[in-house]
Amino acid sequence: MFGDNLDRIVKGIEKNYEADEIFFTKPGRRFPNRSAIKSVLKDIRRVMFPGYFGAEMLSPSTSPEYFIGETLIQIERVLREQIILALTYTSDERDVNAGTSNYLCGGCTPESICERTSEICTVFFDELPNIQRVLLTDVQALYDGDPAAGSKEEVIFSYPGLYAIFVYRVAHVLYEQDVPIIPRIMTELAHSGTGIDIGAGAKIGEYFFIDHGTGVVIGETTEIGDHVKIYQGVTLGALSTRGGQRLAGVKRHPTIEDNVTIYSNASVLGGETIIGEGSVIAGSTFVTSSVPPHSRVSVKAQEITVRQPGEKD
Repeated sequence: MFGDNLDRIVKGIEKNYEADEIFFTKPGRRFPNRSAIKSVLKDIRRVMFPGYFGAEMLSPSTSPEYFIGETLIQIERVLREQIILALTYTSDERDVNAGTSNYLCGGCTPESICERTSEICTVFFDELPNIQRVLLTDVQALYDGDPAAGSKEEVIFSYPGLYAIFVYRVAHVLYEQDVPIIPRIMTELAHSGTGIDIGAGAKIGEYFFIDHGTGVVIGETTEIGDHVKIYQGVTLGALSTRGGQRLAGVKRHPTIEDNVTIYSNASVLGGETIIGEGSVIAGSTFVTSSVPPHSRVSVKAQEITVRQPGEKD
């Protein structure tokens, strides 16, 4: 009976709480909060695309400067707290497993963590106007590339590809500042909501187009140029990750040059694989070596057999 075994079960689970991965029993140790990070993304999107995802700026009496300033102050307060938590967590992990972290906090004291957080926030907020500028090129690419798009407003309101790109562009700035945990939380929030998985470390140019999007995977060390189009089910991945943590920081995902189109369910794999400018990768192809510029990569034609009812094989 469950009641007879309860004490034994409780003691077994309590024993497992001694593992480093279980945080709630460790005084002073807290993870960043997913809900807070989600709210940061929501408010940044309101600033990037005012009037689309909130009631702001819908009245002539509303000042854009006031709305932008007040919202950024709110974002900075929440993001600062989450970055401090992330840096403190990683500082604690360095004490347990020295050398696993790649960020610098000047000795990892509370004072140095606060100082490093201020530096990160300065860089991040200075980059917001450029993030917005590049996002507008992505909106243009999606509108120009999809004949089903009724307007740019429709793209902004409803396209999952744009949302995933937006989250990536925000997370990438934090990733470049060696902020732990938070960039991954951001991109996984987008992944869970759109089915599009973009590593925060990927380098992606302007006018980026993801159509439909479900099942797209873009690995952490992928490099993508300008005016690139990607369709559903595309994987830009690694040839093998059996090396595990030994591959951290190693380029293991492909480079996609400008004006490349990759159709649905294609896989392009490997850190040394380069898809040359202007190339087209057909659907369901499996590419593990470089192709020169303006190439056309396709699967050899397969035989299709149609059997009518009553016909024998």
